[in-house]
Amino acid sequence: MSTADGKKIAIVTGSALGLGYELARQLIAKGWFVAGIDFNGARQAELSKTFAADEYRAFVGDISDESFVKNSVAAISKIGHIDLLINNAGQPSFKVPTAYEAADVDKCLKGLKGMVLWSVETLKADGEQNLKIANVMSTAATRGNPNESVYCATKWGEKGYTKSLQAAYKGTSVKIVGVYPGGIDTPFYRDSHDYVSEEKQHTFMRADQLAEVILFNLVNKANLTVTDIEINRNPA
Repeated sequence: MSTADGKKIAIVTGSALGLGYELARQLIAKGWFVAGIDFNGARQAELSKTFAADEYRAFVGDISDESFVKNSVAAISKIGHIDLLINNAGQPSFKVPTAYEAADVDKCLKGLKGMVLWSVETLKADGEQNLKIANVMSTAATRGNPNESVYCATKWGEKGYTKSLQAAYKGTSVKIVGVYPGGIDTPFYRDSHDYVSEEKQHTFMRADQLAEVILFNLVNKANLTVTDIEINRNPA
């Protein structure tokens, strides 16, 4: 029991759209309170009207801004014990190897930096106990892709961080889960239609179905932890 009314508390980064929104929406449907993190202020305002105050609280900011992270986690921890952190937010950059520039690297690294900052602050807020952290990455963390060299590099970094956390908290009440989904039919690819056409994008996994599978493994009453979840789409 985490809040005054007994709801468990989850933090979901990148909660405004796509997979993050579906994870937040489905957690709320399961009776959770969700602290949603996103830089999209207009969408966060919309979600604050869609969900009740005891279901969703919006935090608007950059996931890689340390002050924003610290202040947000402090505010959330005042509500109650944080049971689940889903590090979902990230930005892609899909280009041929010679087209990458420093700005692309910085863009991709935001996800890794945010993952570290949110994990550290949430762990400290809860005294490193009774917490589950799910790091949503990509199958790009398991292989190399010709048009995703920098994106893959950062995802491999996220996987290294996730594996290190699993080793650090082995045998404790802190559980670390790595989530590796394949392509999802969301606006994630909107700037890369020379690489992933809209027609191809629409053959990818549905965000609502993917969220359902992820939460089935993350949120259950079984006395076990699924430590790694790789989900691939079926061939079209």
